[in-house]
Amino acid sequence: MTAGPAGLLIAAPASGSGKTIVTLALLRHLRHRGHRVASIKVGPDYIDPAFHEAATGRACLNLDSWAMREQTLAAALRQAGSDAELIVGEGVMGLFDGAVVRDRYGLPAGSTAALAALTGWPVVLVVDCQGMGASVAALAKGFQGFHEAVRVQGVILNAVASDRHEGLLREACHGAELPVIGVLRRDPALQRPSRHLGLVQAGEDPALEPFLDTAADLLGQRIDTAALLATARPAVLSGGASDPPLPPLGQRIAVARDTAFAFSYPFVLDAWRRVGAEISLFSPLADEAPDSEADAVYLPGGYPELHAETLAANRRFREGVTDAAAAGAVIYGECGGYMVLGRGLEDGEGRHHEMLGLLPMESSLRNARRSLGYRHAKLHSAGALGPAGATFRAHEFHYASVSAAGGEPLFQVALASGEPGGTAGQRLGAVMGSFLHLVDSENRADKTTYGRET
Repeated sequence: MTAGPAGLLIAAPASGSGKTIVTLALLRHLRHRGHRVASIKVGPDYIDPAFHEAATGRACLNLDSWAMREQTLAAALRQAGSDAELIVGEGVMGLFDGAVVRDRYGLPAGSTAALAALTGWPVVLVVDCQGMGASVAALAKGFQGFHEAVRVQGVILNAVASDRHEGLLREACHGAELPVIGVLRRDPALQRPSRHLGLVQAGEDPALEPFLDTAADLLGQRIDTAALLATARPAVLSGGASDPPLPPLGQRIAVARDTAFAFSYPFVLDAWRRVGAEISLFSPLADEAPDSEADAVYLPGGYPELHAETLAANRRFREGVTDAAAAGAVIYGECGGYMVLGRGLEDGEGRHHEMLGLLPMESSLRNARRSLGYRHAKLHSAGALGPAGATFRAHEFHYASVSAAGGEPLFQVALASGEPGGTAGQRLGAVMGSFLHLVDSENRADKTTYGRET
């Protein structure tokens, strides 16, 4: 076992408790104080890491104990902590929320608690105190004693109404021997706009910088920074990845990058660079074509449905990708990128927009239904992603549906529990895509059953 960078995890009893805002304020506050602070996000999230990067000036990596092999986790942890004195991690959902399967600690795989046990990092619990008095101590104490491998070292009381409310909460926590690290009042200045997949993206928020500074100042006045830093502990995680999490799609890979195609993992792109692939970026929204020398084009997920009219009209982008496909380049789309590879996209208002037409499918958000969860994915046939039967860990989070789909399926799928989940995506020659976001190669024996869902 090798010691890693000092770190701590900001978690909560449930989603909506304010842990993202607290984390962002804390990151910017520590940066203002001169600390070399880095961050990680627990679980499969593309939106929050961009806010982290804005707060710290450093790329935020995802750590996911269900979707990543331990050697991949260890490598990502080392990369996140490079040249940093502290890593602050933001949890996912509630502290003990994760996949239905359990890890070796008996914890839900992929949960914040599972990562806390694996790294040995302490947890600071953000509790939404609206409508709550002395019961806060019972709730936090229950989380503190729930599992011996998860150490809740203190609480940050959020959305506190008044001095009297704060006094009541503090007294209850003191009686329960729960350290109160900070107290934040209800404040409209600590709110950000949201949409259907989470917060409006960092790159679309023109008021983000002043918000981060304001939030950092407010938190700095209401938190015991020394007590919080004293909770941090070095991570203990052995091993390191000797191979990239996913095979490079080619030698020269053009990656779409703008607010319509923002959902790619930095750790994957960095790993491709480390094994010799050249990565170039282009913006479909700016009507840029992929590098004409690229032998692979990657269209990540994002929000193409919000920009469908622009994408349909952008001739250089459309011709650049179709020319690359005609020249035999690998074209790979995930989620939103998959939708753009189809013939057409119907937006939420029922308007039809012509897409690239490289896959025989139509996608629609008119009657949106959410599809969410971890997935096992097995490659149906050999291609740029590996040999037939190669397996991956992935996640799915979208509201779109697909119709008129044809061609060869890209993956056979199973749910996190191992139950069969049918097929996913399509492949036509070197063009391929699906709603799945691939995270890591699997390369491990299990009892997963692929095929038709039962």
